[in-house]
Formats: sequence, structure tokens, C-alpha cells
Amino acid sequence: MCEPLSVGIHACRRANIGPETNVLIMGAGPIGLVTLLAARAFGAPKTVIVDVDDYRLSVAKSLGADDIVKVSTNIQDVAEEVELIQKVMGASINVTFDCAGFDKTMSTALGATQPGGKVCLVGMGHSEMTVPLTPAAAREVDVIGVFRYMNTWPLCLEFLRSGKIDVKPLITHRFGFSQKEVEEAFETSARGGTAIKVMFNL
Repeated sequence: MCEPLSVGIHACRRANIGPETNVLIMGAGPIGLVTLLAARAFGAPKTVIVDVDDYRLSVAKSLGADDIVKVSTNIQDVAEEVELIQKVMGASINVTFDCAGFDKTMSTALGATQPGGKVCLVGMGHSEMTVPLTPAAAREVDVIGVFRYMNTWPLCLEFLRSGKIDVKPLITHRFGFSQKEVEEAFETSARGGTAIKVMFNL
């Protein structure tokens, strides 16, 4: 679990998350959830997470998100949802992590983040996106890219050892190594549903 957690830790380092950084996270999949855990460990005073799926939002809430917001997949809803997200945060959104990487999530991130804030693109949902960069630039919103991680494992291990981060709730399914179980594991992961992290037992 250090591997996915490293992505969240690297993102938090790139965005300089700390005790004065209110954090919005777009996407409550595995990477969004580890980014939530990392942001809390780095001291973010308030975290709000956004997704289209009720189950994943409930997992985010159970992992310590201060608030959750369910959104649609319709890009026409961005302006209305930005207002809702800002209202739910109840304070300036200093940093937004887009852990999905779609036109809509990035557009929402750019619109919701405060002037002078940062949007950190973590998810790679699309190889190319069409997003409103000019209005974001006029508000001096910085866009930061994240690709995997670097030099994160010592801090990951320390967070896990100290109990500051508990990744065990993210492991929702376990399988053995028989041919049948391996196929079932990949099918379970592909279906989504209640699967967050699917692991093989050695």
C-alpha cells in the first residue's frame, strides 16, 4: 500500500500542504482516498472530497473527510457545482487535487480554487483536456503536474508505523493466487462497485 499512498504524499509535497491549507479533492477513487489520508497527515485543517458515487463518498467520510459533495457527470453543471463546493468548504479552497483527470473535474477544480491557489493534476483520465485556463490564469491559479512519486517511501513507512495514516480500510477484497482467484480479482477490480483496493494474499 506504500505504492498508491506515495502518489498522495508526492502530490501533497508538490502542493505544499500544511496546517493552513484547505484542501478539495476531485475523485474518491483509490488515489483520491490516499490523497485525502496524506493531506490529513500533512495537517490540512479542512478536506472536502467530490465524486459521482455515493459509496466512494461514504468511504471518504469514514476516512476523515470533513465533508463530501456528490456531483454529476454533466459538464454543464460545473458553475452550479463550483458554488455548492465552495459553500460546503465554508472557507477559501487553497489547493485542489484533481485525482480523476477529466475535462469536468479539472474545470471544476480551476473554478473552485481561490485566486492565487493551486490545482494539482494527479489523475490521468484523459491524455488531453479542454479546460478554461484563461479565467484561471486571470485569477493566478497555479497548475501543478504530478506523475507518480519520488523519494516518498521513508515518509510513507513512518506515517504507517506511527499510525498517522491507516490504509487498511482501503483494502476491500483479498484473493489467493489460483488461476480462478486471479481472474476473479481482476473482474472484481474492473467492476468497481465496492472495490477500492483488491489485494493478493501470498
